[in-house]
Amino acid sequence: QVQLVESGGGLVQPGGSLRLSCAAFGFASGYYAIGWFRQAPGKEREVVSCISSADGTTYYADSVKGRFTIFSVHANNTKYLEMSSLKPEDTAVYYCAAPCYRKPPIWWGQGTQVTVSS
Repeated sequence: QVQLVESGGGLVQPGGSLRLSCAAFGFASGYYAIGWFRQAPGKEREVVSCISSADGTTYYADSVKGRFTIFSVHANNTKYLEMSSLKPEDTAVYYCAAPCYRKPPIWWGQGTQVTVSS
C-alpha cells in the first residue's frame, strides 16, 4: 500500500526557516517523482516544487524560487522541502504527492500546516 507521510510544519516568524519531510511507504521514493503542493485558505491548491525521479531535475514555482529547496535522501526513502526566508503568504497546508508531474498526482499525504506570522 502506497503511503506518503509529511512532517515538519509549524509556526514560524517571517524570515524564518522550516524543513518539511515526506516519507514514502510502499514504493521506493526514487521510483516516482515526488513533489510538494500547498493550499492556502480560500485559494486553489498549487504546485510548489517537484523533483524528477529520472534525473533529479527540479521545478519550483516562481513564488518560491531562491527560497525553497527540494532534495532527496534515498537511504531513508524521504523527500525534503527546505524553506527559508518565509513570508506570510507562504502560509498554507503543504502536501507531498506523487507522481508530481502527473495532473493530478495519484497519491497524497495528509498535509502539514505551515503558518508564517509574527
